[in-house]
Amino acid sequence: MADHKNKKPPTTRRTSLYRLTDDGDPDLRSLIRPRYLDQEGFQARPVHQGPLRGLLVTGTTAPGPADWCQALADLTGLAVNEENHTAFGLLIVRTEKHVYALGHGMGHLMIEPARIDPGFGIHFAVRCLEKDRVTKVRRQIMDARGRSDENSVTSGEHIRGFGIEEFGEIVSHIAGKVRGISLTYTGGDATGAHITGNDRSVKLHLGRTPEDLMNDLLAVEEVCERDDPLPEFDFITQVRPLESVSDLVRHLDARLDEMLGVGGPGRIGLAVPSECREGFDSAETFRVRIARHTRTISELDAQALLGPVASCAPGERLETLRKGKVQMFAGSDAEEVISGNVSAGRWLTAELTEDGVHYFLWQGKWYEVGAEYLATVKRRVTELLARPSRVTLPPWPKGEDEGPYNKKRAAAQAGYVLLDKKNVHTARLNGGGWEVCDLLGPDGQLIHIKKAPSGTAPLNHLFAQARMCVETLEYDTEARRKFIEKLDEIAPAHPARDFREPTVVLGILLKDGEPVTPDSLFSFAQISLLHTDNVLKGLGARLEVVSIGR
Repeated sequence: MADHKNKKPPTTRRTSLYRLTDDGDPDLRSLIRPRYLDQEGFQARPVHQGPLRGLLVTGTTAPGPADWCQALADLTGLAVNEENHTAFGLLIVRTEKHVYALGHGMGHLMIEPARIDPGFGIHFAVRCLEKDRVTKVRRQIMDARGRSDENSVTSGEHIRGFGIEEFGEIVSHIAGKVRGISLTYTGGDATGAHITGNDRSVKLHLGRTPEDLMNDLLAVEEVCERDDPLPEFDFITQVRPLESVSDLVRHLDARLDEMLGVGGPGRIGLAVPSECREGFDSAETFRVRIARHTRTISELDAQALLGPVASCAPGERLETLRKGKVQMFAGSDAEEVISGNVSAGRWLTAELTEDGVHYFLWQGKWYEVGAEYLATVKRRVTELLARPSRVTLPPWPKGEDEGPYNKKRAAAQAGYVLLDKKNVHTARLNGGGWEVCDLLGPDGQLIHIKKAPSGTAPLNHLFAQARMCVETLEYDTEARRKFIEKLDEIAPAHPARDFREPTVVLGILLKDGEPVTPDSLFSFAQISLLHTDNVLKGLGARLEVVSIGR
């Protein structure tokens, strides 16, 4: 006889659960996008069923022939007129403490986006997941690359097994087994339930009777009311993205609009969008179109974007910036295009504090960052910057470019070798080849030099160079051999030839030659620096930072 002991109870259904912000309006229709309430074929009906009080909205759309019909008709010469039918189902339920929405089909699209609590899914998950039974994690890297990673394990694994960095990564999706929750599905904890939490909702099995559903919602509320996440998940909650359409984001946008009217950078800086990262290093010309004005410039900085909007009317500056475009070109004649027209708003990063809470704009999206997280970042960055270095870098005169500074000043010191523009070429590193670093120090230090007058863009470029340098020396045998051959050619007397555990030095000139400190670096630059340090440690390298003065 088959063993039905662990068969899932038929009294539940896997459902997407959203928590909505409640403004006290007794009319739950205010939580629905108006066009669905008015659309033909949709209906909104009040619900009074046992303990359940709420609103049910359902409907079906048939938007016309499927988009593949014409393609098949063109190929076969036969008429194809099949239609897609899309069903929408949304149940809104009010408890004594919150309002929830249960989405079925495409029902979640009917929710007014500004009313979705963006922190609910992750908030719930990190308070009940079993640390050893995590099955999927999706995270985004908070640096110039804007990379997203997703990893899954069928049977579940410890959260630390997914290799999430303590700093510089945002977890936007996490799934796994939970226990200790009195859900209908678990039958009183007899079986662990599988849930998925993301930055908008929770997907889990909920009861199919009014009584069971209300009990399940109360069980979810009990978990969410726990003071702190489980210790193993605490780091996940320190950075969270904000819903793009919400009252808070509108307020932050308004404050940023005020900052844009000041006319100076303040805590606003340049940051390269992920879609422009690859071509930014080779860009020689930038075309900036903002507020009906077009400029073609050889060096892009924050002021090139802030200046045109400073004189706009209050409330119009940020929108004008977002409508503006920045395009990159390879040559000085602005003819060889290497990027599309990207919103000028995505080229800026900003920092704001509101009632003691810290918010950051990055790649056009707002994030909330916990004060404890920032304090820990600052402490770690302070420790990193305090590492002693035997590398000395002379003052950098105003008006001098990086190439002359490296050649005439830094490399003129005894024991230093100029490697700027002395590229290594291999079958893989074709084209322009690979610039290992700008200078080689007296003890074989791999030195990278960068002028960073404003923002995070030059620093993110610098950090990426450092990572690529060590990764290439570690994993590309031919590149390492060609690098040593290059040294034999230009500096045969230099003793350094073993780069298995290298020291990487970042020489940084900030605006007016101020020292590199946690206070002089944007928070995202600090986070990216720590992430770079962690990557280099994993490769057996040591990272040092040296400030360059004027």
